[in-house]
Amino acid sequence: MIKELETAIGYRFQNINLLQNALAHSSYANERWHNSLMSNERLEFLGDSILGMLVADHLYRTFPDRPEGELTRMRADMVCERSLAKIAGEIGLGTHLLLGRGEEQSGGRSRDSILADAVESVIAACYLDGGMDAALTFVQRFVLSRVPTAGLQNVDYKTALQEQVQQKRNQTLSYTLVGESGPDHDKHFQVELTLNGVVIGKGVGTSKKRAEQDAARVALENMQ
Repeated sequence: MIKELETAIGYRFQNINLLQNALAHSSYANERWHNSLMSNERLEFLGDSILGMLVADHLYRTFPDRPEGELTRMRADMVCERSLAKIAGEIGLGTHLLLGRGEEQSGGRSRDSILADAVESVIAACYLDGGMDAALTFVQRFVLSRVPTAGLQNVDYKTALQEQVQQKRNQTLSYTLVGESGPDHDKHFQVELTLNGVVIGKGVGTSKKRAEQDAARVALENMQ
């Protein structure tokens, strides 16, 4: 079955263990090995940065007449959870995921958040196996082929807040994870956002990244 996924991705791994690691959700790693470090979360962390950089580089070079704010919104649309989950659907990624029993029973194979995270993990696996060229091949095929030019829907609250705060000097924003709740298949994270040491927003999300976006959204609303 994993050969079918390689065909769908368009890349043959030298180290197939990297791809298998990219498919291992934390619920599976905790059940099977009692070790969350063996899940795809570390790969997701790396893949998120690689994806963001490759998309930013492409947009910067392709649209020299677009301002930074518009490029930021374009990137947000291209790498958002919904867009990445759609890519996962195209390559049948959900059927290959390794999930714990609870996640399996609760419909994890079709959950956008899990699928999006797995796409980022696959990108990182390609990078570790074949270098930046391998990651770029995946991103070009599935992400850069659908650059939004109109009807932008996603808002990058963290960037919008950063732009607003930077209008004054010596401003420091800091995001702090203050809590987690729920079972592995339904985790929720709580984040506090401070400006110069003062709490200006609190957010909740199904990942740290989403909780940070929620905290930034709350902070922007409070400022208004």
